[in-house]
Amino acid sequence: MRELLEDSFRAAVAAANPLQILPAHLPPPPAGRTFVVGAGKAAASMALAVERHWPADAPLEGIALTRYEHGLPTTRLRVIEASHPIPDEAGEKAAREILEGVRGLGPEDRLLALISGGGSALLSLPAEGVPMVDLKAVTSQLLRSGAAIQEINTVRKHLSAVQGGQLAVASRAPVLALVISDVTGDDPTHIASGPCSPDPTTYADSLAILAKYKIEPPLSVRWRLESGAEGRTPETPKPGDPALNHVETRLIGTAHRSLEAAAKRLRNGGVTPAVLSDSITGEASEVAKVMAALAREVRRYGTPWRPRAALISGGECTVTVRAERGRGGRCAEFLLALAIELEGVENVWAIAADTDGIDGTEDNAGAILTPDTLARARAAGLDAKAMLAANDSYGFFSALGDLVVTGPTRTNVNDYRAILIA
Repeated sequence: MRELLEDSFRAAVAAANPLQILPAHLPPPPAGRTFVVGAGKAAASMALAVERHWPADAPLEGIALTRYEHGLPTTRLRVIEASHPIPDEAGEKAAREILEGVRGLGPEDRLLALISGGGSALLSLPAEGVPMVDLKAVTSQLLRSGAAIQEINTVRKHLSAVQGGQLAVASRAPVLALVISDVTGDDPTHIASGPCSPDPTTYADSLAILAKYKIEPPLSVRWRLESGAEGRTPETPKPGDPALNHVETRLIGTAHRSLEAAAKRLRNGGVTPAVLSDSITGEASEVAKVMAALAREVRRYGTPWRPRAALISGGECTVTVRAERGRGGRCAEFLLALAIELEGVENVWAIAADTDGIDGTEDNAGAILTPDTLARARAAGLDAKAMLAANDSYGFFSALGDLVVTGPTRTNVNDYRAILIA
């Protein structure tokens, strides 16, 4: 069962591999130059896919900005690594260089944007008047607050010089954005904070989000957002803005396509797959309660699916970090909560892993839950409930040897979860 679950995860990741899915979407070379801008965890593999399939005699230049340890060797495009999820000066410097390159394009050129999850933190050129140290501080506050990624990106877009459609506005050349989605709903405005997409959110929305989560931001951040809300600072380009008429956006990878690939692998393994949703959100431990109830229904009553069945879902849960030394991301936290909820239910296995290969800030993609997880934990002296309260899901599954470790996958279509009722 464990091997089958891990195979299904690998199938989900493979369905979003840029080297396989990107080439079919490449445009013909323009009369002038092609300037490539990559931003996100998949940026290096997307850039490599462009290089491999771009005509040797056609001009090609640009920068792919990705997370540390997510780079790949390229020859025509530069790959630069920076910090994620908290931005840093390396990302700021690269983003400034990217903006200068985009501003130098003419109508005969093309801007080819390669956008994927993680680009919000990586393509981090703060707006005028907001120092990087303050952008880091408010980003850290938001990440720990339990805010949804759409809410976090609303604030980010209004503290940025390039996000929220502003990068595309700076280009006089036609823009083609190839996008791998890591957000529920697949709206390009929320993927890497939409550097080439119109932004329906406002400065006032950003202030409301900070108030909702009781975040007191640095003074420069508050001044920027209040200035925008009062009309003293221009808004980001909105839907229908003619400044974005030269932009075409194509979604080339989504969570649902990856769930379908995983379902096929499970079906081939003799399991009935049920794709529940690609857009499940909410606190990870609360989502686990709902999923546990579904698994109990299948296990005890054979409805709405008879065992062997697998409940498959994607999306992006959140974790409100209440412990100072919590370790583990939303996938491992979901599984630890699921283990507690399923105590006494026989023959249930599960996997939860992030398709980018990194769950939170640790070195694992996620973890595996087995029918005897809690029994083995008690034998090892682990208190599952106490470790969940301490947000230490990484420590829990690490001690049991049940982490899923893949290293960076260089793609990202959000979280993958499968609960297998054997």
